[in-house]
Amino acid sequence: MGQHYFLHVLCASPLFLSSRSSSNTLVYFSLSVSKSETETKLYKNQTPNAHFFQTSPSCFVFSFLLNMSTPSSSSSIWVLSNIKLQFFARIRRFLQSKATRKRFDPSDRFDVAKGSGEHKKAENIETVQVMQKTEEEEEEVSAIMFQRTVKMLHFGSWAEKEVAAKEIEKLAKEDVKVRKLITELGVVPVLVSMAASPVASRRRAGLTALVHLADGTYTNKALIVEAGILSKLPNTIDLVDESTTCKLAELLLSLSSLVNTQFPLASLDFIPLLRHIFETDTCFDTKQSCLSALYNLSTVLENASAMVSSGLVPILLEASSLKEISEKALATLGNLSVTLMGKKAIENSTMVPETFIDILSWEDKPKCQELSVYILMILAHQSSLQRKKMAQAGIVPVLLEVVLLGSPLAQKRAMKLLQWFKDERQTKMGPHSGPQTPRFAMGSPLNQREAKEGKKMMKSLVKQSLHRNMQIITHRANAAGESSKLKSLIISTSSKSLPY
Repeated sequence: MGQHYFLHVLCASPLFLSSRSSSNTLVYFSLSVSKSETETKLYKNQTPNAHFFQTSPSCFVFSFLLNMSTPSSSSSIWVLSNIKLQFFARIRRFLQSKATRKRFDPSDRFDVAKGSGEHKKAENIETVQVMQKTEEEEEEVSAIMFQRTVKMLHFGSWAEKEVAAKEIEKLAKEDVKVRKLITELGVVPVLVSMAASPVASRRRAGLTALVHLADGTYTNKALIVEAGILSKLPNTIDLVDESTTCKLAELLLSLSSLVNTQFPLASLDFIPLLRHIFETDTCFDTKQSCLSALYNLSTVLENASAMVSSGLVPILLEASSLKEISEKALATLGNLSVTLMGKKAIENSTMVPETFIDILSWEDKPKCQELSVYILMILAHQSSLQRKKMAQAGIVPVLLEVVLLGSPLAQKRAMKLLQWFKDERQTKMGPHSGPQTPRFAMGSPLNQREAKEGKKMMKSLVKQSLHRNMQIITHRANAAGESSKLKSLIISTSSKSLPY
């Protein structure tokens, strides 16, 4: 026979519901459904066997145990209805629990997680595509704006050119490639003409754009120089505000870096302009930019003549006395001092050597001390007149202070300079023509007595000199904690330890 599906239903028989018998009746209905036939069988007064409850999982088994009473009793009907409701409620909970377990199966969780991961991946891909599309659209818009800006700069009115110059300034801040691309489109000559304009707003817009175009690329700097920016700028400009002055100083500083490259500056006509800006502007940043530009020019020895002729030496000496900008001024003077014309200009100044000696006492500026000693060495080399002026200005105690408290390089240079003063003193004390004092034999009592007195006098002079020098050092250094250490050094030091 074909496979059967059984549905056993235990219910109350309507025949017995209408009878008055008080006995319990157990009625089983068995519905046998086959692919070929359908039968309905009624079994009465039979006890269900074990096979009855072990049917296939696809079958639904219902068992109703009815405790029948008289049909006239309404309470019995209510009890029967209540039992049915409880039974179906239990069956419903059972089916719901099976459905819940199936819904939270681990394999289903894995599938859900896998599906969510794929969904997120798809969302990320879509996001990337949207971002790429947005970037492409922005690049297209930027290209359109770029073309419009360049066209406006070349063919627009002066007001439109100012707007275009400000837009080029914004574009030049982004990247070096953008700066190179802008200069390849021929905007430099127009911006140079704007920078040399007497109109303040036009000049400011052109200078600012050129400063950003020259940043970080020597090619753009060379193109700006070739456009004639250095020759078109006048010697003096009636500058409107400090921002314009600062931008001009920054541009000249940027262009001055070409002196040591394969694009040398053809003209130094802008040196008077640098001097004018340095003297008239009060901002230290602008002054620092001017000094840095002058320092770049001074690194080429051929430029020393033009710089000295422009009267920069007195200005640099005054600037060297200001701690905020002293370092660049001293470095520039050091480069000029190695040339004959620059050395003479420094020697003839009334501020020399006092200015450099004062700088030697700047303990908080070791670099300035090193540069100042370097310049003094150059001036004192093979010049007895300069060494005499330095000695009269009191350079020896200050050099001793540098030897004890200065940086290693400053100490080395100060000791070398002190050695020159020592050698010069020994030369003066050597034999010379003129009246000679009588000489006595080495073993005579007079010679021994004078030798002892001379030694005592020399020791006394050395101690007095050392005490005086150390008092000056401690007073200048203003270091009370180190004064005792220096005094102990004085007591334990002999004349042989002196560097001069």
